Amino acid sequence: MAHEDPDAQPARWAARQDDRRRGPVLRAFFDADGRLLQVPAKHTKRLLVLDVLAQEFVPGERYPETEVNNRLRAYHDDVAALRRYLVENLFLAREAGVYWRTGGSVELEEPEGPEGPEGRATGRQS
Repeated sequence: MAHEDPDAQPARWAARQDDRRRGPVLRAFFDADGRLLQVPAKHTKRLLVLDVLAQEFVPGERYPETEVNNRLRAYHDDVAALRRYLVENLFLAREAGVYWRTGGSVELEEPEGPEGPEGRATGRQS
């Protein structure tokens, strides 16, 4: 079996390595219902957990502190600590009790095929 050279495809290789690390870490810190069991002490693991929490917030939208608390409470009761970690690690920013997402991973939408959304023709010539 040939091994892929990590220098040949750095972005793809890094993403594959990240997927292998994320799963076990996330399973160790979240229960089957998606509740956070504890905040990891190790910084690299904490960043993975915080990235999951950041997905609750849409980039570009602003949230009052009560809304942030409500969303985070679904994961863990210590919402003050989670908010602090999210801000300290640049996943969220805050000003005057209003929060917005500033970091974390984003899911990219799949590009549309030549038929466009919902299978309708786009008028492009082949």
